[in-house]
Amino acid sequence: MAKFINPFTDVGFKKIFGQEVSKDLLIDFLNDLLVDEKSITDITFLDKEILPEYMGDRGVIYDIYCTTESGEQFIVEMQNRQQV
Repeated sequence: MAKFINPFTDVGFKKIFGQEVSKDLLIDFLNDLLVDEKSITDITFLDKEILPEYMGDRGVIYDIYCTTESGEQFIVEMQNRQQV
């Protein structure tokens, strides 16, 4: 039986896109999403977790640091549920 990876989970997204071998694929994917807004030229994979201050709050995990052709830097965080 074949196994599939769900790209909408943190583990699945990291498995498919979060490795150096898939870096060019991820840059192309993100640039397609950001067409006419930004043009990413490089990404860095780093794991940084910020735990919530209070029980019930959300923590944040930064996985992908992007650099654009103009030198702007920003992070990408994948979400699979509605934010309130």
